Amino acid sequence: MIQTSVWRIPKGNTRLATTKPRTTKGRAVLCARLAQEKQATNILVLDLTALDSAPAEFFVIVSVGSDAQLNAVSGAVEGDMKKLGFGSPRREGKGTSTWVILDYFDIVVHIMVESAREFYKLEKLWGDAKASTLTESGTAKATTITKKKTV
Repeated sequence: MIQTSVWRIPKGNTRLATTKPRTTKGRAVLCARLAQEKQATNILVLDLTALDSAPAEFFVIVSVGSDAQLNAVSGAVEGDMKKLGFGSPRREGKGTSTWVILDYFDIVVHIMVESAREFYKLEKLWGDAKASTLTESGTAKATTITKKKTV
């Protein structure tokens, strides 16, 4: 009997039916897509593999509009990744935080309230990384991170 690697996102999300990601980048994009399903905005996937001393291979950075959405997005990513067999992450920022970090060792998902994201500017800090955004259909598309000059 031949086993296929076709799977579906839990909870009947047939729009995201795809093959199970076998690469770290594929899992990072999956995390981004799960956040997108919960209406996260300004989604960015940073490839840190070419950078020295990077804490992970990929960062996924997303913005949310409220504490309730912060909890919904983090719960969806964490829960669905666990159901798909990717294990439980180390988690920081539970409760009334404005920033939740889900650490899957090779992928770190940053879910931030918009004001915290603007303040910390992680994409500027890691501006040398290759960056991708998600299209409406959930595919990764290369982008550039603009660097503002400070005077």
